[in-house]
Amino acid sequence: MTMAAHALAPAFDDRPVLASAPLKEGHIREELSRVGDPSWDLGPAVFRENARRCHVTAHFDVLEHADVQAAMRAYLYARLNVDLPGYRTTLPPTCIRQAFNRARRFFAFAREQLGWLDLGRIDQALADAYARHLRADPARRPVIVGHLLEVVSDLYYYRDHLPDGGLAFEPWAGQAPARVAGYRHVRENRTPRFPEDVIAPLLAWSLRYVTVFANDILAARRELDRLEARRDRLAAADAGLPDADRRQSRRTRLKAYFGRRRREGRGAPIWGTAHNGKLRVDPNTGAVTPPINAHLLHLHAGIDVQAEPGAHLLLTGGEARLIDAVAAELGVEVGGMDTPISIDPESGRPWRARFDAKTLAHEERMLQAAAYIVCAYLTGMRDCEVQAMRRGCLSIARSEDGLIERHRIRSTIYKRRAAVGEAASWVTIEPVADAITVLERLSAGPARASGSDTLWPVLRASAVSKTHLSSEVVRQLNTFRDHLNTVFGSPDMPVIPPGPDGKPWRITTRQFRRTIAWHIANRPFGTIAGMIQYKHASVAAFEGYAGTSASGFRAEVEAQRRLGQIDDLLDYFDRRQGGASLGGPAGPRIARTLDDAAVKLGPLPAIIADRARLRVMLASVARTFHVGPLADCFFDPATALCLKRVTTPDPAQPLTALCEPTRCPNACITARHRPAWERAAADARAHLRERRISDLQRQALQRELDRLTTVIAGIDPPAP
Repeated sequence: MTMAAHALAPAFDDRPVLASAPLKEGHIREELSRVGDPSWDLGPAVFRENARRCHVTAHFDVLEHADVQAAMRAYLYARLNVDLPGYRTTLPPTCIRQAFNRARRFFAFAREQLGWLDLGRIDQALADAYARHLRADPARRPVIVGHLLEVVSDLYYYRDHLPDGGLAFEPWAGQAPARVAGYRHVRENRTPRFPEDVIAPLLAWSLRYVTVFANDILAARRELDRLEARRDRLAAADAGLPDADRRQSRRTRLKAYFGRRRREGRGAPIWGTAHNGKLRVDPNTGAVTPPINAHLLHLHAGIDVQAEPGAHLLLTGGEARLIDAVAAELGVEVGGMDTPISIDPESGRPWRARFDAKTLAHEERMLQAAAYIVCAYLTGMRDCEVQAMRRGCLSIARSEDGLIERHRIRSTIYKRRAAVGEAASWVTIEPVADAITVLERLSAGPARASGSDTLWPVLRASAVSKTHLSSEVVRQLNTFRDHLNTVFGSPDMPVIPPGPDGKPWRITTRQFRRTIAWHIANRPFGTIAGMIQYKHASVAAFEGYAGTSASGFRAEVEAQRRLGQIDDLLDYFDRRQGGASLGGPAGPRIARTLDDAAVKLGPLPAIIADRARLRVMLASVARTFHVGPLADCFFDPATALCLKRVTTPDPAQPLTALCEPTRCPNACITARHRPAWERAAADARAHLRERRISDLQRQALQRELDRLTTVIAGIDPPAP
């Protein structure tokens, strides 16, 4: 006799939560969280390295009532394992906490209204009351209300997959929750771009950390590792000695260390920063300083204070008096480690004081943040793609013609992919390759200790519960901003200026991709471009920033180009209304277009004009707008001179490198281009001062200077 199939199925509470999701290697589905467990850990099905642990767990004991716990388990299990074509795909395990919190809000509301959570008793009136309740909070945006209302619709569509059934009616007659919430989709990316005066110094200092400071930080880590290994060997050798001999051996080593400091003209080491409320008053000067760096003394004396707390040098009378006497004789030295500090080429001075164990650990985290900025900003990779990079991800190959070195990164794309992601590669530039090389050296020890090959381990040894940087990177990036302002700036002149609201600019990981896409699309010759040499006219360079087409970065660039085109044209409009003139062959045509738009807007000043209406009016002109170094191009392929000089023109965009700004009818010259023209004129004057040039060369240079001078005379002078 055979048993019925349903009799063989496990009870609902005994089912594995991850019944269908792919698992990471080494995990067995039957050994993972089950529906009835007090907590669910979905980490075995999460492949993204930047996922936060708290986002992939659910704790049901935070729910006070058993009926709510049961409904929550049923709802989340269905979301994780049931695919409803045309409505919802299965919930990614990384979104479990978000789904939990949204459902919890509705379940609490329904239970309060009904006295007991029974999904079969929920009706349209209760759903409407919940919608009104959510909309009543003026701080809650319609898009958020729409997301919260999705839970109500879910309980209807998943009704056949919930053990006790779901809603008996279709909420709002099938109307989308977003429409019920009053949300109207806005296509524009709301992620803020870095202001140029923020990203420029942030990138510059990050590059300086990677190219100049990194060698000192890595050398100091090697020195500290050697000292710790030597300390361990000495402590092991001393372990078999009598107490008196052990103390004498350590005292001898301490005296030898101080003797070397005396010969080198260096003082007793003190910490770089005060900590634990400890301070020291210098007996010679009365100055208040951080305390003696006993940690460094213990390393040189061969003392493991963790294993032998009573051996602390500052707790024993003789050694404490010896240390104080040496500090009074030799003075003190901040940090105290031997690693020399490089000269900062910008200031001509050492970029910091010598290291100690604490400042070294802090600078390692700052170096990791700097390397992240270089990698995230100069590749256009998403955070999850950056944090998926592993040791050995960088390769270097030459182009087919053998002239250009290609730096290629291997990583993983997760957006719009299966949970396991999809392998991909990005062609990038040398600064990113330098950052990855630094990361491989920086991450080697911590990654090896955790059995990982990631480039982004948590560098703090005390953070034993978390091995991968993941979302901690946001805190670290903002700490890096504050570190730069504190160490290299001043309250009046911060290195990284504040945002428009006067507060420190809050850095998030999404800002890097959007900002680099915007700069590539709209400022290919701006300040940032000069720092890292975008060379956007080169197909190879564009490939370097865009990565694989699968990453979606080209689409991101084009989206930002469209936004930037209309923003730049609105800037043209504002300056024109302020009295600015437009030079170049296209100047009169564009000026008439802008003046006509101003007339149609009526008597409103430019500053308070209806920007939405103005965007519509200028949209067709904006689509032809392309930024250039000597002139902006309002591109018309029928008249573009640059296309007439090539055999296979691309009518979709101008060839900026072949621009003839004084002849092409598409070229418009503004005050923003004046510096480039003035530099060209200055170069021509400098060549004319050379006595060794021929008469023909002199005549040609003079004609060129006359042409440049004429162009400059037609450009508005710079603002006073």
